[in-house]
Amino acid sequence: MRIRSRWLAAILLLAAIPALASASTRAFVGATIIPVDGDPIDNGTLVVSDGRVEAVGARDAVRIPDGAEVVELSAGTVIMPGIVDTHSHVGDVSGADRSGPIQPDARAMDSINVLSSGIKRALAGGITSVNVMPGSGHLISGQTVYLKLRDGSAITDLAYRFDDGGLMGGMKMANGTNSIGSAPFPGTRAKSAALVRAAYLEAQAYAEKLEQAEDGEPPPRDLGKEALAEVLSGKRMVHFHSHRHDDLMTAIRLRDEFGFRMVLHHTSEAWRVADELAAAEVPVSLILIDSPGGKLEAKNLQAKSAPALERAGVPTALHSDDWVTDSRYFLRMAGMAIRAGMSRRAAIESMTIRGAEMLDIADRVGTLTPGKDADFVILSGDPFSVYTRVLETWVEGNRRFDFDDEDDRLVAEGGFNALSDDDGNGHIHGHAHGHGGDQ
Repeated sequence: MRIRSRWLAAILLLAAIPALASASTRAFVGATIIPVDGDPIDNGTLVVSDGRVEAVGARDAVRIPDGAEVVELSAGTVIMPGIVDTHSHVGDVSGADRSGPIQPDARAMDSINVLSSGIKRALAGGITSVNVMPGSGHLISGQTVYLKLRDGSAITDLAYRFDDGGLMGGMKMANGTNSIGSAPFPGTRAKSAALVRAAYLEAQAYAEKLEQAEDGEPPPRDLGKEALAEVLSGKRMVHFHSHRHDDLMTAIRLRDEFGFRMVLHHTSEAWRVADELAAAEVPVSLILIDSPGGKLEAKNLQAKSAPALERAGVPTALHSDDWVTDSRYFLRMAGMAIRAGMSRRAAIESMTIRGAEMLDIADRVGTLTPGKDADFVILSGDPFSVYTRVLETWVEGNRRFDFDDEDDRLVAEGGFNALSDDDGNGHIHGHAHGHGGDQ
C-alpha cells in the first residue's frame, strides 16, 4: 500500500554525516498533497520537524534536511491537513442537568473521558482537532472544550489553551424543540428566547459591576454569569444548535442584540435562508446525513444546503455530531456535499480551515502551512471516494493512528472487542455506547 524507508536515517547516522537534522524530522514524499492554502501538489514532499510543518511543495523543489527520516508513499496516496470537527460528543461528554434550562457554569471538560474509544474512532476518521460539546436539551447547556487529539491521559493533556492559560472552548446554546419542555423548561419558542435574553441581561449587569469594581469591592462571584461575560467580551464563541429557518433567524436576532460571536450548527434548513445567513455574516457548521430519521424539525435537512451556502458566500464547515455521524466516516459527508453541488475546494475547506476558523485555532491548524502544527492525514486515495481509507493520522508530528497496526485497524473496521475502552495496557479500542449526539 505504501513504503516507509526508515533505513535511510540509520545509514546517514552510521556515515556520521555532519549537520544532521533532528531525529524528529521526517519527509513524506511521493503523495499528492492538498495543502488547502494552495493548489494540490502532485508527487509532493511534506517535511515535518519538531511537531510543525517545515516545508511543503513539489518533490523536486523541496530540500530534504540531512538525516531526515524519509517516508516514501506510493502513487495515488494523498496527504491533507487533519480534519477539524466543529461539533462532536466523543468522550462520553455531558453538560447541564434537568434542574433548569440555562446552565452556563457547566463545563464539558469536567465530564470527558479522554481514554474513551471515541477519541480513537475520531483519529481513525482522520480527525485531529475537535470541539466537544454538551447536549442540546438546554437553552444554554454549558462550556464546550477544544481538544487536540494528541496522546494524553488527562483533559489538560489534550486541551487547547486560551492566552491566559485556561482550557479553550466556546458556549453551547440551542433553540427549537430540544429545549422545550415542562417547567422549569420553556414551553414555547417565544419563552425560550425570552429566557435567553434575561440571562444575557443579567450577565451584562454582572460584567459592568466587575469593570466598575476594578479598584474596589467586586460583586459576589457567579460562575454562570462569569462564563456568559466571557461570551459577551468575545472570548468564547457561541456554538448555537438550530434547525428550522425561523429558529436560525431567532439565533441571529439574539446575536445582534447582545453582540456575541456565533457559529450556527446543524442548520437543516440553511438552503431556505442561505442569503439571509450571508447577509448576517454568520458562519455555519453543517451536518449532512444520507438516510432519513431523527426529529421532525430536521425533516427538511437536505444536502443542497452545502452548495447553497457556498454560492451565498457563507463560511461553512462540516461536523459529525458523533454519534449522529460516526467520526470514522467523516469524509463521506464531504463527498455528499460534492454530489449535491459543492465545489471540491469548498468541501476540503469545510473539513479543515473553515472549522479551524470557527474554533479560533486557524493560526495552528487547518492548512499545511509552514510553521503550523504538523497535523495531517495520509489517505489511500481521493478524499471524496467511498473506496478511500484513512491510512495514518498524525498529530503534532506523532502518528496517532496507523491502519497497519492491528489494534488501530480493529477500531477502524470493527470486530470482536473493537468497541472497548483502554484495556490497561495502553491500548484503546472503540466504545460500545456513548452520547447519542444532539441532532
